[in-house]
Amino acid sequence: MNAGKPVQVSVIGAGSCGEELEKIAERIGELLAEKGCIIVNGGRGGVMEAVSRGASRKGGIVVGVLPDRSEGNPYLTVRLKTNLGHARNVIIAQSGDVVIAVGGSYGTISEMAIALKEGKKVVAVKPPVVLKGVTIAETAEEAVEKALNTLKALLEKGENC
Repeated sequence: MNAGKPVQVSVIGAGSCGEELEKIAERIGELLAEKGCIIVNGGRGGVMEAVSRGASRKGGIVVGVLPDRSEGNPYLTVRLKTNLGHARNVIIAQSGDVVIAVGGSYGTISEMAIALKEGKKVVAVKPPVVLKGVTIAETAEEAVEKALNTLKALLEKGENC
């Protein structure tokens, strides 16, 4: 992360989710948009659509990294039609200065692992598994606070994300 540039936050999670995770993801999208963050996600349904909807409602920018040539969810600002399938998970994990996971399954686990391997901070709400190095949050507010506080601390130390 460079000082003066918008923070990019990868928000990851399952393509289908229940009402509880949907509400959490939507609120995360709202909060990140209010703080001027750019959201990167997989561009499809479930958690990805909910976070996109929340950010869109607050005027935020959402980049969807799609696995195919589809249009993705209707709340995306930018659509990257990769045609890479699951390989897009690397792009999503690498594109965020920090990663927030909401629920999820195997794809989410792979994105968390890639981000951790690259030294990125991962904050998770109700993750499918708890990987070493993942910070757990109970609410959308706590997840956003922990994620952005990590970036602030790195900037104060003069480190890049």
